[in-house]
Amino acid sequence: MPSEANCSIRKATEDDVGLILAFVRELAEYERLSHEVVADETALRRSLFGTPCYAEVLIGEYNDQPVAFALFFHNLSTFLGRPGIYLEDLYVKPDFRGKGIGRKMLVHLANLAIGRGCGRLEWSVLDWNEPAIRFYKGLGAVPMDQWTVFRLTGEALDRLAEE
Repeated sequence: MPSEANCSIRKATEDDVGLILAFVRELAEYERLSHEVVADETALRRSLFGTPCYAEVLIGEYNDQPVAFALFFHNLSTFLGRPGIYLEDLYVKPDFRGKGIGRKMLVHLANLAIGRGCGRLEWSVLDWNEPAIRFYKGLGAVPMDQWTVFRLTGEALDRLAEE
């Protein structure tokens, strides 16, 4: 585990847009989904720092070097009647994994969730990502086996919107 002096977490600023995009591309490469990345700095700047702002980003630093990011936004549980935090992306550069940075970022997010009155902190993980699954289960997270994520994009989304 890194010492507190080595690892820090900060809220991203608009000046970090290029860094965030670089992290997104690295994550996509790790997940074997590089071909799906169409985001650019303009789109991220608008979505993360425009009005309205759709998501927030944390930057994890090790010895003052950016080595991780977490992108998240609020959702709402109708059953709880309270907001939740949905973690869209959590990525730690490979050379810095196992140093406690990912855990520290999740601790930070858990504290944000509690401080904001949220009832949940949720995320998705690819089925093949066994190291991440073991890590998350070690935190006490449980997979939602009875739920399947559905998604509309591209032409299917356009067709539905045209009805």
